[in-house]
Amino acid sequence: MSTGRESTARERAALRVAVVGGGPGGLYAAALLARQGHAVDLWEKNAPDDTFGFGVVLSDETLGGIEAADAVVHAALSAEFVRWDDIDIVHRGQPLTSGGHGFAALGRRRLLEILHERCVGLGVRLRFRTPAPGPEVLAASYDLVVAADGVHSRIREAAAEHYGPTVTGGRCRYIWLAADFALDAFRFEIAETEHGVMQLHAYPYEADSSTVIVEMREEVWHAAGFDLCDEAESAARCAKIFGEALRGRPLRGNGSAWTRFRTVVNARWSHGNTVLIGDAAHTAHFSIGSGTKLAVEDALALARAVEAEADVPAALEAYEAARRPAVASTQRAAAASMRWFEELAGYVDQPARQFAFNLLTRSLRVTHGNLALRDPRFTRAVERDFGCPEEQGEQGTPPMFTPFTLRGLTLRNRVVVSPMDMYSASANGGDGVPGDFHLVHLGARALGGAALVMTEMVCVSAEGRITPGCTGLYTAEQAAAWARIADFVHTSAPGTALGVQLGHSGRKGSTRVMWEGMDDPLPEGNWPLTAASALPYRPGVSAVPRAMDAADLAAVRSDFAAAAVRAAHSGFDLLELHCAHGYLLSGFLSPLTNHRTDAYGGPLENRLRFPLEVFDEVRAVWPADRPMTVRLSATDWAPGGTSPEEAVAIARAFAAHGADAIDVSTGQVVAEEAPEYGRAYQTPYADRIRNALGVPVIAVGAISSWDDVNSLLLAGRADLCALGRPHLYDPHWTLHAAADQSYTGPAAPWPAPYRAGSRKPPTGRG
Repeated sequence: MSTGRESTARERAALRVAVVGGGPGGLYAAALLARQGHAVDLWEKNAPDDTFGFGVVLSDETLGGIEAADAVVHAALSAEFVRWDDIDIVHRGQPLTSGGHGFAALGRRRLLEILHERCVGLGVRLRFRTPAPGPEVLAASYDLVVAADGVHSRIREAAAEHYGPTVTGGRCRYIWLAADFALDAFRFEIAETEHGVMQLHAYPYEADSSTVIVEMREEVWHAAGFDLCDEAESAARCAKIFGEALRGRPLRGNGSAWTRFRTVVNARWSHGNTVLIGDAAHTAHFSIGSGTKLAVEDALALARAVEAEADVPAALEAYEAARRPAVASTQRAAAASMRWFEELAGYVDQPARQFAFNLLTRSLRVTHGNLALRDPRFTRAVERDFGCPEEQGEQGTPPMFTPFTLRGLTLRNRVVVSPMDMYSASANGGDGVPGDFHLVHLGARALGGAALVMTEMVCVSAEGRITPGCTGLYTAEQAAAWARIADFVHTSAPGTALGVQLGHSGRKGSTRVMWEGMDDPLPEGNWPLTAASALPYRPGVSAVPRAMDAADLAAVRSDFAAAAVRAAHSGFDLLELHCAHGYLLSGFLSPLTNHRTDAYGGPLENRLRFPLEVFDEVRAVWPADRPMTVRLSATDWAPGGTSPEEAVAIARAFAAHGADAIDVSTGQVVAEEAPEYGRAYQTPYADRIRNALGVPVIAVGAISSWDDVNSLLLAGRADLCALGRPHLYDPHWTLHAAADQSYTGPAAPWPAPYRAGSRKPPTGRG
């Protein structure tokens, strides 16, 4: 029985549809809409066989959608595909192969021919070498206008104030070329030249042809003189640089030019009866092979929405609602992949197999878990190189259950319970003493299998609290309460380390607890704030802090040192200095919050001075065999804030002063930040610091699965992974991760009273 909506859609009169753009997305949208009985006109300003690039890669998911929507097109494509399973990665002359990936490709020109034929067969009126009428004319003359006119979309730009486009250029230059022979696999090869690192991405697309993309950082491109080369000279030079990969064969172009990749994001994809698809709406870096895939999937989704919905406005709303999550996910993965290749020079010193694993998992679309299924032999070799113990026999030990040593502390696995403010320390009395809540909270997570359990930010003075509910280490009573918790952890969860994070709120203090109004000032009982500069966190809302003078600086240094002494006596195994998230020490580091003109402000060397002084005083009183880490905000997510290069320099300075690891977080420095949230979104900053400096790092930020933890560790992007929210959801997250991976070794022992629960309970039958 049909619903009313389905009936309305089926009985509706045929639409007059205009499609602007004759690429795969536009052509396929035209064919699908014509197949539904709509009258479709398509304009393409170029000739039918004009196209950039050479080969197109489509995924099984996309092909499945094509098959369901139009078996004729699917059959025609299937007859043309070149298929292969392997990825070859060449690192400093050493070839490594990973199998089981499954690719299908065909020539872009042949793809267009198939879609042309299908459009003609369905009655689409194709107008080549003909510019489309203006957007206003099309919108007035047609019921639906599909803008598939590419990254430089004229239709989008004509109504840019509505669509809200953001176009961001990458840091590399690349050129599309082709070779007249078929490679055996998808091939990545690195050339370390006198000018810098260059990379080759290549794959077969016909029985006798391969696409070859050569890419390099902008400064390398200039240094190599490619900015002075025409197409023929560029092709010849690239063929020489990658002669071994190309077996001495030449390269050819197709109107090829060096360009920078442009990431397009739009706030809205439709305006009236006009809708954007493909590159006009969004782009994703070619290194994950997604441009044509996204455009074709847009066409599929748009056609489904037009068929299902009662009218065009409802269809465009449904189309965007259906596609946005998938596109956003792809764009995040593509951005991670693009950044990985932009930072390639930082990875080339990795061991060959780790480098290959890092490349394969760069976007987290491929993980340790699914790579182990695709190619168990390759994955096991990477694990052996990493040092995974052999105690699990054939299966091996998951990377997350390998030990790691910081100074005199050996952690039995790589999982950290991230510091999480609880705002629950004697909130009524405001005395900063951790109570039974903290004993249960930290004790439960210590019993849950993580190697290192971190406290929330523990404040070094009453004036350094964020809220009245924050814990402290500035009285003997507080130290005794912390000693009780440390004793419980060490006695009831032997082998678990307990770490303390020391900090001072700075300008972000004297606020309500989070659930009563995050960062909102207290309605009464406020205390004075001090900071690097007299700048409120939220202008017009937050209190204005006093810029610290010499006496204030000396007092805070003493407060940190005294708290560290109490922490050592309380039995903590590790101490972390909180220099992130806009709190006091972070406020000295960021140029957005430090406007001082004395020796503690201005250039980075000066902004580092006070945090390093505090670090040195703490390190001097903290036991020599116990490690110290530093948490940093590696970016402020705001213009003019800490740059990636400065983040590396800050980490280098702390490492030189004796920091045993850098805990790399981001943001929360200024209220007007604009973070790029997503899965493991802060990890690239940890990755960069680790591979630039060789210093151990703790990665944190939306790491939620044990598969991601294994992937990040094995790729060399982190040494430890800190997880917060997953441990709030499941205090036994680490033990459950071990059970899910059938791991029963010494890195994740179940407490004796809990051993009966070490197997997942059976569920009822469905």
